[in-house]
Amino acid sequence: MAQSLHDVSDQRNASILININGDLKPRAEAMVSVFDSGFMLGDGVWEGLRVHGGRIAFLDRHLDRLFEGAKAIALDIGLSPDALARRLYETLDANGMDEGVHIRLMVTRGLRSTPYQDPRVVVSGATVVIVPEYKEPPAGIHERGLKLFTVHVRRGDPAVQDPKLNSHSKLNCITACIQAIEAGADEGLMLDPHGFVATCNSTHFFIVRKGEVWTSSGKYCLGGITRGLALEVAGEAGIPAIEKDFSLTDVYGADEAFVTGTFAGIVPVRSVDGRVLSEQRGPMVERLQALYRDRVERDVAEQRRP
Repeated sequence: MAQSLHDVSDQRNASILININGDLKPRAEAMVSVFDSGFMLGDGVWEGLRVHGGRIAFLDRHLDRLFEGAKAIALDIGLSPDALARRLYETLDANGMDEGVHIRLMVTRGLRSTPYQDPRVVVSGATVVIVPEYKEPPAGIHERGLKLFTVHVRRGDPAVQDPKLNSHSKLNCITACIQAIEAGADEGLMLDPHGFVATCNSTHFFIVRKGEVWTSSGKYCLGGITRGLALEVAGEAGIPAIEKDFSLTDVYGADEAFVTGTFAGIVPVRSVDGRVLSEQRGPMVERLQALYRDRVERDVAEQRRP
């Protein structure tokens, strides 16, 4: 079986300090209770963050999404966005980290008195965990791209579990990921309840057709930060960037395809379901990668650390 794209074999990760509710713990000692809402029920929200040039890229957008998600599920984080930003940077400083770092910021509803879903049995404030790791995308991935496989697992109806929520309950995406791995692919391409292309199990999906960039309507996927930035930089460059319903027929006939995510930015897709879209990175993907890199540089240059 191929190695995961999230490789943490960097030896420095063995000695990182993880922040749990403001306390820094060595990786081997970083634990939460079996009564924690996240462990018991997947009850919480989270963000993936990327560190570049000593700054957390697009931190304001990520914190906006985190706090909006927490509000939607009536979860009190117990910290202001500014206080949480300070805690993130305190964790980076304690580890001496400023480049090549990916952060997982997790917030759960806290400890429960008993294994039960009713939030009235919660007996503590929120659990806030910050896991920083030295983690880089695999070498060459931005040129050679990924293989995708369309899985049978669909994105859910928002009346069941709204896919716009970046919740800890990821079993839907995990089962999609497992099917993709068993098919020899890197990611699972997921359809919406109506059979249109929605998203991938951990990234957002785009195609390029006749000079236009298409992505899903957004009704059945997370409001991705990098997804939104890809649409923005394309629009600013005069590239038609459209959110719309489209099918696998449109995908198989596309000129290029790519995925977006905080971890690796913009990554080309070379094949879907065994159909080769492009033997090498196409010109549109290469252009968008450059535009996105410029936007990252601009964002971190404009930031002031708390």
